[in-house]
Amino acid sequence: MEQDTIRVNALHALAYCPRLFYLEEVEELYTQDASVFAGRRLHTEIEKEEGEWQALVLENAELGLRGKVDALRTRSGQTIPYEHKRGRCYRDRQNQPQAWESDRLQILAYACLIEACLNITVPEGRIRYHADNVLVKVPVNATGRQEVRDAIQRARVLRQSIERPPITTNENLCVRCSLAPVCLPEEVRLSRDPDHAAVRLFPEDDDREIIHILEAGTCVGKSGEQLKITRRDQTTDTMPARQVGQLVLHSFAQISTQALYFCAEQQIGVHLISGGGRYLGSFDTRQGSIQRRIRQYQALNKPDMCLQLARQLVLCRGQSQRKFLMRGQRGSDTIPQLEQAIEQMQRVLKQVPQANSLSSLLGLEGNLAAQYFDALPHLLADGIAPEFQFSGRNRRPPKDRFNALLSFGYSLLLKDVMNAILVVGLEPALGFYHQPRTQAPPLALDLMEIFRVPLVDLVVMGSMNRGQWDAKTDFEVRGGQVWLSDSGRRKFINLYERRKDESWKHPVIGYSLTYRRLFELEVRLLEKEWCGEGGLFAQLVIR
Repeated sequence: MEQDTIRVNALHALAYCPRLFYLEEVEELYTQDASVFAGRRLHTEIEKEEGEWQALVLENAELGLRGKVDALRTRSGQTIPYEHKRGRCYRDRQNQPQAWESDRLQILAYACLIEACLNITVPEGRIRYHADNVLVKVPVNATGRQEVRDAIQRARVLRQSIERPPITTNENLCVRCSLAPVCLPEEVRLSRDPDHAAVRLFPEDDDREIIHILEAGTCVGKSGEQLKITRRDQTTDTMPARQVGQLVLHSFAQISTQALYFCAEQQIGVHLISGGGRYLGSFDTRQGSIQRRIRQYQALNKPDMCLQLARQLVLCRGQSQRKFLMRGQRGSDTIPQLEQAIEQMQRVLKQVPQANSLSSLLGLEGNLAAQYFDALPHLLADGIAPEFQFSGRNRRPPKDRFNALLSFGYSLLLKDVMNAILVVGLEPALGFYHQPRTQAPPLALDLMEIFRVPLVDLVVMGSMNRGQWDAKTDFEVRGGQVWLSDSGRRKFINLYERRKDESWKHPVIGYSLTYRRLFELEVRLLEKEWCGEGGLFAQLVIR
């Protein structure tokens, strides 16, 4: 059976780091950082040069390679391939300029491809390092040709595997790697050695906006490279796609097919929330993630793995709930109900690591939740209006204003967790703790447990105690049901999004991230649990 050809650039990645090759060629993960764009600009400038330079696109099935040579030049009747690099060359102990190993394999591969396609002999390849203006010549001989064939074979073997290669032992390579935010090599090293001083390679905050469309009848369309938002009164706003990270359609807002395709191309998450504040679903645009899902299926079909992850999850949420209650004891007279709940929760938390089944763990979690929500009303400030009093958790539908805020907040949180799951490429329908149910995918329900307290409970309680809510204008009471009004939803979305923009120093990894970024990081740390690189998942416990 004829095998697919391999890109020459992929062999460059293989020589640089086998894990990088796997992430790009097998899992089809690519990033576009500043260095990638700078490299593209360099090649564009070269292509514009006049004279004897010419680029050449070649493919040879027998050799198993394909690629585009940067430039060819004829010297004394011989064809010489050239490769251009933005950076500096490698220098040996005698300070002589040499090609980096990955660059050397790349130019050799181009030479072999030219020989196979044009039936000529290529005596050497040349690499121009523009940072120090050095030209390095790489001889093409029998040894070099065999190195290329061996690399092609290694690449084919890796393409058939579902296991990622281990991280490289050369930490310097990770610092310059564009896929470090996906690979998370420093976090892997930290999980193996708690004393490792992790260097932050995870990217800075995503500053793209999250657009909430709240007005019923609003239509989202596409206009050039922009999203066009048209309301019922025909007023229109436009926004460049590069400035949008998510599009959240509430109530009966609409989106055109063209806009949906455009959002998929621009990696803009599209999510639906009902007029009553219930999460409905997300537009799934995952591509090239089947290997990640295969590993997820294999891992989460193992009861022991699911139980281990579920214990970590219950501990994380339970500890955050307990510490939130402990905040109510600071700087004030002791509240007996809080003190009792805090002590009882501590006793239950000690039993979690010994839980031997998911059913017993559910019982412990239920006990923790009951203690927490029974004690939560005691965190309300003295003198708060009667309309904002509540007694425990209720839902579907909420029966008081506090629970209406919690329910809407949890819907927004579920949406954000789903967005992160889809960005990483995992399967939201396959969780390890929650069981399949209508609308809410189990894996998203699992992961949102980590963020409930810091992103929703704290926001609701803080806004209540600061008197930021109007009992009449921000809520709608229908019989025994309480919902947020349009003004209430706008106000909560503003509070929630501002909270997500706050930075928090990760208690284990040691660097600060906004909550917006923590969603994706936590999903990637979960994936590492079944890739043999675990130990950092579900450690986000509030102080």
